[in-house]
Amino acid sequence: MLFSSLKFFIFFPIVTTLYFLSPPKYRCALLLFASCIFYMAFIPAYILILFGLITIDYFMGICIETSPANRKKYYLIVSILSTCLALFIFKYFNFFSGSCQSIAHFIGWNMPLVYLQLILPLGLSFHTFQSLAYIIEVYRGKQKAEKNYWIYSLYVMFYPQLVAGPIERPYNLIHQFYETHHFDYQRVTDGLKLMAWGLFKKVVIADRLAPKVNEIYGDPRNFHGPALALATVYFAIQIYCDFSGYTDMAIGAAQVMGFKLMTNFNRPYFARSIAEFWHRWHISLSTWFRDYLYISLGGNRCSKLRWYFNLFITFLVSGLWHGANWTFVIWGALNGFYYIFAVWTNDLRSAIREKLGITKHIKILEIWQILITFSLICFAWIFFRAQNLHDALIILSQLPHGWGHLNLHEDTFISAFGVKRSFFLYSLSLIGFLVIVHILQGYGSIRQIVATQPVWVRWSLYYLIMLAIFLGGNFGENPFIYFQF
Repeated sequence: MLFSSLKFFIFFPIVTTLYFLSPPKYRCALLLFASCIFYMAFIPAYILILFGLITIDYFMGICIETSPANRKKYYLIVSILSTCLALFIFKYFNFFSGSCQSIAHFIGWNMPLVYLQLILPLGLSFHTFQSLAYIIEVYRGKQKAEKNYWIYSLYVMFYPQLVAGPIERPYNLIHQFYETHHFDYQRVTDGLKLMAWGLFKKVVIADRLAPKVNEIYGDPRNFHGPALALATVYFAIQIYCDFSGYTDMAIGAAQVMGFKLMTNFNRPYFARSIAEFWHRWHISLSTWFRDYLYISLGGNRCSKLRWYFNLFITFLVSGLWHGANWTFVIWGALNGFYYIFAVWTNDLRSAIREKLGITKHIKILEIWQILITFSLICFAWIFFRAQNLHDALIILSQLPHGWGHLNLHEDTFISAFGVKRSFFLYSLSLIGFLVIVHILQGYGSIRQIVATQPVWVRWSLYYLIMLAIFLGGNFGENPFIYFQF
C-alpha cells in the first residue's frame, strides 16, 4: 500500500480514528492488525516469512536474557544467522550465484547457473535490520527482552516505518507501545502537515523528475554529457525527495497517533563534507552501521590503517545492503574512498586554505564546500542509479562529450540537456523552491515558523501546498525507490 495511493488515504484515517476510539489495552492489537493488512496489500503470503523471523527473534531474545553467559552468544548467533539467511536467499542468492559463475568461467571452469525465481519481500532489509538491532541490544544488556509476543511483533511491523524505515532502535520504540496516547490537536495537525510536505516532495517533485531520469538512464548511449549530467542531478533530487518524502509521511503518520520516530534526514545536500553528508542522509541506517558494524570492527580505536579498513568495510557493506548488484558495491566503495581520502588529506587541505586566505571568506568557502560535496555525491549516484555496471561505464564514457554544443542562446542551451524548455524551467522552479525551504529550515522548524504567522497567511500556505499536490502531483503507481531494498 503506497503512502501516495488512494487506498492509503482511506486506510490511514480509518485506522487512526479507530485507534483513538479504542480502549488503550486494545490499541496495540489494532495497530498490529492494521500493519498486517498494510503489508499484505503487496504480497500477502510473505507475511508468513516476516512472522517466522519475528518468532525466532522473539524466543532468541528471551533465551539470551535468561541464559548463562556462556550460552548467550549461541542464541545470538542463531538469531543473526536465521535473519541473515532469509536476507541472503531472497536478496543475494542470485547475485552470489551469478558472480561465482562468472569467476568460474574466467578461470576455465564450467559451472551451471543456479537461479531462484523469488520476489524480494517488501522492505526485507529494513525489518531485518530492525530485528537485528533488538537482538544485539538484548545481548549487550542495554535492552530487556520483550516478553509480550504481540508487542515485539508490532515493534517489527509498525506500519508507518515497516517497509522503508526509519530503522528504529528497540529502546526508542518498544516502550511507546505501552504508553497511552491521547488525542492532541496540535500534535495531530503537526503530523498531518509533515505528511502533506512528504507527499508534496514525493508526487510533485520526485515523481515529476522520475520519467526524465528513467528515459536518459534507460538508454544512456543516446545521450551526451549535458543530458547525462542533468539526469544525474535530477536523480539526486528525485531520490532525496522520494525517500525523505516517505520518511516525512511515516514520521507524520506515527506522530498523529502519538508515536515519535527518529529523524532520518537533515538537509543532506547542504553538507560541507562527505562525513557530514553521512550524518545527514538516511541517519537511521548510517547510525545502525556505526553502532553494530563499524564499532564492532574496532571503530577508530586502533591503528590508522585499521581505522581506514574499518571505514571502508562499513561503506562497502552499506553499498551491498542497498542492492544485490555490483553497481551498489562500487557505490559503497566509492563513498568509502571519499571518506577516507577526506580524512587523509584533512590537514593538507586546511593548510592550503589557510595559505590562500580562503578561511577569511567563510560564506564563499561554505558554498564551495557544499558544491564540491554535492558534485562528489552526484558522481557516486551514477553507479547507484545505473541499471548495471555496463551502463554505468557507458555514462562515464559519455559524460565528457557534447559540452561543446552549449552556447548562450537559451533554446539551444536548454535543448543540449535533452529536455524541453517548459520542463527545464518547471524542474528548475521545483528545485529552487526546495532549496529555499531548506535554507529556511536552517533557521528553525518550518512548522514552527509558519505557526507564528497570522491565520490568513498559514491557511493560504496550506491551501497552496494542497493545490500544488492535486494539480502538480503525479499520482500514478510510482513505488518509493527504497521499497526495492
